[in-house]
Amino acid sequence: MLKDRLRKRFRAFIKYLILALMTVFFLLPFVWILSTSLKEQNRVFVYPPEWIPRPVQWENYKLAITEIPFLHYIWNTIKIAFLAMLGNVLVSPMVAYAFGKLRWRGRDKVFILVLATMMLPFTLTMIPLYATWSKLGLVNTVIPLVAQDFLGKGYFVFLLRQFFMRVPDELMEAGRIDGASEGQIFWRIAYPLIRPALVTVGIFAFVWSWTDFMGPLIYLKKPELWTISIGLSQFTTSVGMNWPAMMAAAAISIIPMVVVFAFLQRYFMEGSTASGIKG
Repeated sequence: MLKDRLRKRFRAFIKYLILALMTVFFLLPFVWILSTSLKEQNRVFVYPPEWIPRPVQWENYKLAITEIPFLHYIWNTIKIAFLAMLGNVLVSPMVAYAFGKLRWRGRDKVFILVLATMMLPFTLTMIPLYATWSKLGLVNTVIPLVAQDFLGKGYFVFLLRQFFMRVPDELMEAGRIDGASEGQIFWRIAYPLIRPALVTVGIFAFVWSWTDFMGPLIYLKKPELWTISIGLSQFTTSVGMNWPAMMAAAAISIIPMVVVFAFLQRYFMEGSTASGIKG
């Protein structure tokens, strides 16, 4: 009995040790961002690295906000990220419901085509998409950045389909017997039952849109339309990059993502566990 208890404690110790090391590994970049944001410009690349800045330069945060139209870029990013999140939590569930709960000819073959879109790299579709949006006169608008989110993304369709397949068919049949239309069944029965998955999709969509660099770089030519990912490049000067100010701006720009995750983490973990995603 004593050996069994010691073995269990040893296994638990090893497990928590590995988790602690992984936590340090993933937090290291954020710690470095905070450290660099409080350094002097000439102390950024000293060797050995200084994790605790001496002296602490709080002025870098003031410079991060005043040197560029920081709040304007943040507002542009919030609008685009919100639209991306809204589109994915409204449209992708409809597509997923059609693949998971409705029976129609060629359903599985079409679903394979949807999954195949996940394998197409952005670099392959970048030029044709830009040419299309340019001919439509929609460059320098947010439409090219959020249009796909309102058409259903392959990854989110796949994730949500897995959730819909776990919803008992008897609930749908009961709604049909009561005379409900397919739209009513979806919105009143199926859609509320996948709330954890919707939160997971919403968080992913928000974060991906918030951190997107290539999309805004390609489609947003006017500075007044730039997002924060593009705006950070303005800290490049004739003598090089102002790393402390840029890191200060990056640290501030992370806050909205942290807030979103903090409020929705319970649903996110539930949705990630149920869908088989390792968070």
